[in-house]
Amino acid sequence: MSTPGSQMGLFRFEGVTQRSVVIEQAEGVLNLLPTVPLGGPATVANRDVRSMRSFTVPWIPHDDVITPQDIQGVRGFAVADAADPLATVMERKLTRMRVKHAQTREYMEVNALRGIVKDGGGTTLYNYFTEFGLAQLETDFVLGTAGTQVQAKVRDVLRKVETELKGETMTGVLALVSPEFFDKLIGHAKVEEAYKYYSSTGGQPLREDTRRRFPFAGILFEEYNATVTLSTGATETLIPGGEGIAFPLGTLDTFTTYGAPANLIETVNTVGLPIYARQIARPDGSAIEVKTEASILPVNKRPRLAVRIFSSN
Repeated sequence: MSTPGSQMGLFRFEGVTQRSVVIEQAEGVLNLLPTVPLGGPATVANRDVRSMRSFTVPWIPHDDVITPQDIQGVRGFAVADAADPLATVMERKLTRMRVKHAQTREYMEVNALRGIVKDGGGTTLYNYFTEFGLAQLETDFVLGTAGTQVQAKVRDVLRKVETELKGETMTGVLALVSPEFFDKLIGHAKVEEAYKYYSSTGGQPLREDTRRRFPFAGILFEEYNATVTLSTGATETLIPGGEGIAFPLGTLDTFTTYGAPANLIETVNTVGLPIYARQIARPDGSAIEVKTEASILPVNKRPRLAVRIFSSN
């Protein structure tokens, strides 16, 4: 799965010391309230329209086990007639487990772009729009109509994003769109010529497959067809068919993934890390349990600046 979250540097990680966070909404911007020492001065709310909610940070454990059968008779990499050492098997297990955690985090961050928090089973845990009484912004491109002024639709999206920045900075706007939306966009009468001849990266659309990315009128459109296999075994497409999500790049404090400490005695009240891993040998020597866990809550602090785009025809 190739997704925009951590790989693009969109979501920054910030550790917290508690397993729940209090998020305040003011004028459409979500902020984490700070903790203070007992008896210290409290933060003071301004007298404007605000609301606060407490969110439990989702806990994501993932365990595996190493048995004698995993080690016995397995050749080491590039080593002839040698049993695979325990350390190598352990590293292989941990690598696969870290990849699964990374994929889960990316899945959660892509959904957070859209203002929702889902777990690995596809269940919606939180919807920031409904939690704080906000309405998602959207633009209908009406790509099925030949006379639609597509550049005007793009400008509408850009203005919505710029309005919702509310003091934030950005370097550009990216739109992750489904294949259906992308095909309609590049095939539209008002866009077709621009797509045919653009060569911003040396691409030649008539000879090369450059369908994945296309800058047009101030937005970089990227075809995004990622699907994930949920813990239930079902598959989910991250961007629904026929639509997309447009959001700013280069922000400083809009996209944050909060991480809580592990569910362990020794980590109580410590600053959370992106992932925890430990190994526990069974008392009878029959196996080694490999335990990993992460507690993460991705937040789009300005949920209205991620604009839903779609075509109604």
